[in-house]
Amino acid sequence: MPITDWPVDERPREKLLAHGAASLSDAELLAIFLRVGMVGKSAVDLAHELIDNFGSLAALFAASESELSHIKGMGEAKYVQLQAVLEMSRRALASKLSLHNAFEHSAALKTYIQHQLHGLPDEHLIVLFFSPTLTLIACETISTGNAQHTTLPIRPIAQRALTLNAHSLVLAHNHPDGMAEPSIDDVTSTLLLQERLLALDIHILDHYIVASGAAAHSMVEHGDISPR
Repeated sequence: MPITDWPVDERPREKLLAHGAASLSDAELLAIFLRVGMVGKSAVDLAHELIDNFGSLAALFAASESELSHIKGMGEAKYVQLQAVLEMSRRALASKLSLHNAFEHSAALKTYIQHQLHGLPDEHLIVLFFSPTLTLIACETISTGNAQHTTLPIRPIAQRALTLNAHSLVLAHNHPDGMAEPSIDDVTSTLLLQERLLALDIHILDHYIVASGAAAHSMVEHGDISPR
């Protein structure tokens, strides 16, 4: 049944206008992006198929052009649109974090970090540098490694923080094939880096771990480290 034949209060666009975007499911939001379905499939049906095929909305955004093109009804144009939406989301979040105290918008901070790291095949360590008022100055990739281990290079992080005149920073790295919990090495190396940077009056406020299909793990929220 085409969406136009659905009850008005069940149609994704009308539901969004009446109750806000947060009231929609992942498939309903994706259906609005797709706009149309295919012969025998509504946009919502196609959206469900895409999410089921890739496992999650996040995995869909991380899919390559060739992976997406294997789905009937998808192709280069939809891939380009998805990537544009993702990049606009990154930039909007970065703008928000650069104008306001990032820790008063912790959900936006966590989402921004997930956008930066989700779907990467290797471990990446990124550092978010903050001003004294906790607005975002920069987010930079500091190192990359294999799927088992990414070290915390003290000198490059310290040098970059001093160059940017950063008051504090947040670390984040991904576990491409693992769980969103820190290893013993993750915790001990973070504590060591905290001690070294504190001598320079640079504070580590948190360290996030990102893994596929899971929310970003905050070491501070889980008591692994304390902000210093």
